Amino acid sequence: MIQIRQILRLHTQGKSKLQIVMLTGVSRNTVKRYLRRFDEGHYTYEAVCSMTDHELEILFGGADKQSSSNAKLQTLQGLFPELSKQLKRKGMTLQKLWEQYHEQYPEGYRRSQFCLHFHQYVRGTNPVMHLEHKAGDKTYIDFAGDKLSIVNPHTGEERKVEVFAAILGCSQLTYVEAVNSQKTEDLINVTENAFQYFGGVTAAIVPDNLKSAVTKSSKYEPQINETFADFAEHYGTAVIPARAYRPRDKSLVEGIIKIIYTRIYAPLRHRTFTSLEELNAAIRILLEELNNAHLKGRDYSRRQQFEELERDELQSLPAYRYEFKRQLMVTVMKNGHVGLSVDKHYYSVPFRFIGKKVKILYTSTQVEIFFRYERIAVHARNQRKYQYTTINEHLASAHRYLSDWTADKFIEQGKVIHADVAAYICKVIDGKSHPEQAYKSCSGILSLARKVGTQRLINACRRANQYGIYNYPIIVQILDKKLDVFSPESEHINAMPDHDNIRGGDYYQ
Repeated sequence: MIQIRQILRLHTQGKSKLQIVMLTGVSRNTVKRYLRRFDEGHYTYEAVCSMTDHELEILFGGADKQSSSNAKLQTLQGLFPELSKQLKRKGMTLQKLWEQYHEQYPEGYRRSQFCLHFHQYVRGTNPVMHLEHKAGDKTYIDFAGDKLSIVNPHTGEERKVEVFAAILGCSQLTYVEAVNSQKTEDLINVTENAFQYFGGVTAAIVPDNLKSAVTKSSKYEPQINETFADFAEHYGTAVIPARAYRPRDKSLVEGIIKIIYTRIYAPLRHRTFTSLEELNAAIRILLEELNNAHLKGRDYSRRQQFEELERDELQSLPAYRYEFKRQLMVTVMKNGHVGLSVDKHYYSVPFRFIGKKVKILYTSTQVEIFFRYERIAVHARNQRKYQYTTINEHLASAHRYLSDWTADKFIEQGKVIHADVAAYICKVIDGKSHPEQAYKSCSGILSLARKVGTQRLINACRRANQYGIYNYPIIVQILDKKLDVFSPESEHINAMPDHDNIRGGDYYQ
């Protein structure tokens, strides 16, 4: 769905189909099918943006990717090595090559497609190719191979940190920042800081094949990390990974890293830093010197070139910074809630999704729950352990699954064991804002009778009632520590028994 939005956004910006193919990495036929369906429906880009992912799937679901196994194309590609040799002969032209091909394969490609595929082959096999960088087109990002370090002021322990670099293709304006790791969250944070430093966003981001940005590298269609792709969509840009083992694809950022070693690493090598903030403050001073220094053999700096050529070509920054989203796949429990394991907190979903596999996307402030591409619930994040956040409309007390679990039924089962157990079950249910939230706790408490016996469960409920704590974990804790076999009075220190060998209190007067 993110790719579809990118394709339509680039289309409305006036990009050609070929440019869209190059920016998104999606095959040309797939792009054509998406755009044809978009045009046939007379949709506007604003209308598509307002659609949910679920609605987009319904609208464009039929535009599946064409199989990569195309016999006609494979046949043509097999001829290219020999054709490229023939083209080097004196008097040979691409037109004559196509005429030879067409005589041998009458049902093959017409001249325009033949030339297109041939030029793509030449570009892919030519080891030397000069790249013209357009203003506002690409940002190249990578991490330096060598790391810097910070020292713990209390223990003297040295810790290595990563160094991130970003460079604009046209002006070569550079951004550098030290960061804890190369994980996706840190990568997104420093890439976002780079855009804030540049004051705008380029049409594409070109990362090296970092695991935090590219899930699976491929010569033809790499898989972008879903979270990094979501970040790119938030900033209205595309992700085009550099090809593996093709250093010229990222020559700019490779070159700037060598410069960073000289202009930033070297001046800092004899200094000691005790925090990431202190290190980055020193890096920022040297970075400004680097960007304001004249380029070798030229009378202008990176900063001057940026202001003159590229600043006005950058897309504007979004109103809000990107909020990093983590994800989790879970199954909706029988009580209509899903558990966010990191917080041990539970959130409600509509009852019809009970038993379904759903995806949780959560940030520091919000929890969203999706079934396929449909968002079925959204909650403010609550980090209180073993608590429930419930929307009453999600629960259906009259639904048939409640014929198995009801408050009255749990209380009756407790009475069968003992009145004290039933009373404790009532307190557990009363402690929840909605009775259905307590059903799993009640079920767990009653099931303990089969494991430890009814008498121990009765004693455990009595002890927990004295503590004033009403939940399943406290009953388990009491049973595990065998607190149920002792009465509170027996825990006090008993009086010293009489014995001939024991001196009484009078002895010490």
